[in-house]
Amino acid sequence: MAAGAPTSGRFTRRRGSSGEPAVALFLSTHINKIDSKGRVSVPASFRAALLGQTGGGIVAYRSLKFAALEAAGADRFEELAARLDRLPEFSDERDSLASIMADAQLLALDGEGRIMLPHHLVSHAGISTSAAFVGLGRTFQIWNPDAFRQHQDEMRDRARQRGLTLPPLGGTS
Repeated sequence: MAAGAPTSGRFTRRRGSSGEPAVALFLSTHINKIDSKGRVSVPASFRAALLGQTGGGIVAYRSLKFAALEAAGADRFEELAARLDRLPEFSDERDSLASIMADAQLLALDGEGRIMLPHHLVSHAGISTSAAFVGLGRTFQIWNPDAFRQHQDEMRDRARQRGLTLPPLGGTS
């Protein structure tokens, strides 16, 4: 996970039986330096995954679980908003989870594929001179690289210790 690490290819999910559009996936981990003006380059494969998304940028917000940023294209964020709308109005669950909407920032890509991370997001994630872009499939996270390495080791150990596996496709075994 060194600066300038090669980018992975662009992968897309096949169209489902209902004909939903293919979704590009965010894969791999890329560490990029933050320049003196506070800009950081979004990995080329992540920019490719964002092609065709509404809004032409990234929506990012402070993770509720980690000292990191959660991020995705605007279309994925609209899906999140729709899922929040299914929760009962005025419920504690909806009010608590909807707090991410107030926190979310649309980060526009400049002509060279860079974004400017707002101070409150940088502060939350402990990001200073470089940022780790961590692919999670349909979403990604942005971390302080050292904190991410530790987090990744902990998550892999947890998965191994608990014998975690993915459910089969289609919900049947």
